[in-house]
Amino acid sequence: MAPPGPSAAALLLLLLGCFVWSCSVHADALLSAPLNVTIRELEVNSAMVTWEILEGDPVIGFAITQQKKDVRMLRFIQEVNTTTRSCALWDLDEDTEYIVHVQSISMGGSSPPSQPVLFRTPKESEKMASKSPDEVMMEEVGQAQLRAGELIIIVVVLVMWAGVIALFCRQYDIIKDNEPNNNKDKAKNSSECSTPEHPQGGLLRSNV
Repeated sequence: MAPPGPSAAALLLLLLGCFVWSCSVHADALLSAPLNVTIRELEVNSAMVTWEILEGDPVIGFAITQQKKDVRMLRFIQEVNTTTRSCALWDLDEDTEYIVHVQSISMGGSSPPSQPVLFRTPKESEKMASKSPDEVMMEEVGQAQLRAGELIIIVVVLVMWAGVIALFCRQYDIIKDNEPNNNKDKAKNSSECSTPEHPQGGLLRSNV
C-alpha cells in the first residue's frame, strides 16, 4: 500500500509561503543602492556624507556603516521615517582613513550597500595651513572680540561690587556717628523724667 501523499491544504500553504517570500525578495531587489555617495565638509574630527537615490524608490530611511581602514570595529548609524540625504559623522580621529557604505531602507527591507567610499581625515596642522589668511584673520579678530567682551563684563562687575561696598561703608559710618547722640538724648530724657530726691537733715514743720 503506497504512503499517503501531502494534502491539498499543505500544498496550498507551501505555495503561499513561496509566493510571499518571492514577493519580499522582489521588493528588496527593486530598491536600488544609493548613488553618488560623497564626503563633504571634511574636518579633523568630523565629516558629512551625502548621497542620492533613484526617483520612485520607496525609501523611508537610511543606514550607514562606518569603519576604520584595516580595523574590524564598525559604527552603524540608522535613521527611519526621514527623507534626508545626508548624515554627519562625528568623533573621528585625525589623520585616519575611513570606509563608508550607505544603504536605503524601505518598508520591505534594505537596499544593497553603496560602493565603498574611502576618505582620510586631515591633521590639525594641515587644516590650519589650508585656511586662507582672511579666515585666520577673522578667527583671530573673533577671539580678540570675545576676550574684550569678557574683560568688559569683569570690569563692570568689579565696579558694581566696589559701589556696593562703598555704599555699605558710608551707611555704617552714618549709623556709627549717630550712636553717641542717641545715647546723650537717652541720658537727658532719663534725668528730666526722674523724681528729685528730698534733702536729708531738713526741718520738719508741724501744724499747730
